[in-house]
Amino acid sequence: MSFIKTLINGEEGLFKSETLTPMQKMTLRFVVVGLIFFGFVVIEGMLMRLYEVKPLPFITEPQFFAILTAHPLVGIFGSTYSIVFGAFLFLVPFLMNKPLWSIKMGNWTFILITVGTLTFWLAGFISHYAPLYTLYWPLPADFTQFSVWGGTFFITGIALVMVGSAFFVINIFKTITYTPEGWDKQPAGALLASALGVTGFRNLFTKNKKEHLVPLPVAAVARGSVDVALNTAIILFTGVLILVYMIAAIFGHNLSHSAIDALLYKNWFWWGLDLVADGLVLIFVAGTWYLLATMISGKPLFMQNIARAALLVELVVSWTVWSHHLLSDQAQPAMLKVLSGEMVTAFELITQGLAFFIALATLWSARPLKMTNPLKFLLGGLMGFALAVPAGIMQADVGLNRILHNTQWVIGPHVHVAILVGLTMTLYSAIYILFPILTNGAKVYSQKLVNIHFWCHLIGGVGMGAFMGMAGLKGMMRRTLYINAEFNWQMILAAICGTLILIGFIAFFYNIVMSVGLNGVIGIFTPAKNKTKDLVPQA
Repeated sequence: MSFIKTLINGEEGLFKSETLTPMQKMTLRFVVVGLIFFGFVVIEGMLMRLYEVKPLPFITEPQFFAILTAHPLVGIFGSTYSIVFGAFLFLVPFLMNKPLWSIKMGNWTFILITVGTLTFWLAGFISHYAPLYTLYWPLPADFTQFSVWGGTFFITGIALVMVGSAFFVINIFKTITYTPEGWDKQPAGALLASALGVTGFRNLFTKNKKEHLVPLPVAAVARGSVDVALNTAIILFTGVLILVYMIAAIFGHNLSHSAIDALLYKNWFWWGLDLVADGLVLIFVAGTWYLLATMISGKPLFMQNIARAALLVELVVSWTVWSHHLLSDQAQPAMLKVLSGEMVTAFELITQGLAFFIALATLWSARPLKMTNPLKFLLGGLMGFALAVPAGIMQADVGLNRILHNTQWVIGPHVHVAILVGLTMTLYSAIYILFPILTNGAKVYSQKLVNIHFWCHLIGGVGMGAFMGMAGLKGMMRRTLYINAEFNWQMILAAICGTLILIGFIAFFYNIVMSVGLNGVIGIFTPAKNKTKDLVPQA
């Protein structure tokens, strides 16, 4: 009976959803739905891992490639965007001690990302629309191979996510720069300059230091949001372009594929997509490291002006690295390969290395530190990027790229270790540290489950990336189905590691549900009864 009572009401019945403010409920909705989508991603990933070992009777080859198409997009948009946007819509007003500009727009961001992700996931699941997430021209508009209706709904879902992303960007910058009703006028221009790093960069070269009006983590959010805005515009434009072809086909008009230059399209597409992969992720992650390091250590951030300047440099670098995806494309100009693909990409090792060093130095200044849940997951996230970033830099060499390009090495030691270990463990650290703030002091149900979550996720993430990388070095291509057992032992070990990730996620999700109770989870999605006047989140 005590178990049933805990399952329904949460650990010791401490969590009361009716006491939550609209801000807290909005953020928790983002996080819960983001975690559910992450569960989708883990399950789909396991299905693909098992299929690579031995084809499953209930999955056809077209469905395999449909899963392969939706899998990373659900992970990026449905899971990561939901958790990150929800956390930042809470943290920006929290750190600036002012209300969020628009709770209503924040809720619309949540609705659009959730509905959009479900739409493109279902389109792939039902129609098996599977041009793979690269969407190279004219593949997404190839109606002889894919369902035009499936493609239409798939791209519509992506477009909904992009509109939600645009709402997020507007909300963030308006929150930073606006003056709440009844407050003394705030200097919008100075706040924007501080947020974008202009003040911090200026302070490096002048004796008269200007005050930082915006906390460093908020500045990181603002700079990452610039990349979100650019990515949103590019992917939305690309989606509209594809939709034109889709809708024309529905009405019986087959537009000529030759109207689009394939090389120009690939550069445009990868510039937009890379703003997420190499820009937004690294900037948002660096800012989150800084916030977590200061909250865990209780110390001011080490080399704060350098950190602010590095974020500004990373913002510019993120706009100029896309060509490393096209190093093996024979038509790509050599100048772009050398400058963008190799030199600028290598510079990311410096900017991310600085963020790594500053976070560790801040933690070191507070030693001895107790190994809390947020600290160990933060260290796991740091380790993930310490492994994945150099693996990516190796790929950004014209010679090595000939060997590594489009193999499991790219998606294993680089992408999966960066996302699963680096990014996801950083997000878990943030969830653990914000959990009592968002739930008004609710306690985690089981520390043993936290430990299981940590070790299963860390070992599983690093192990899966390593075994996929071994297969890649032997010649196993990505986005390719092997059914002749050529790389069977690597795929079996990768599947075992993937199972560890799944076990870790189940332990984590069960722990959270038992902490707040089923009534608490349901209550998160009901209208807030605690209508605080100013909507400022309280610690």
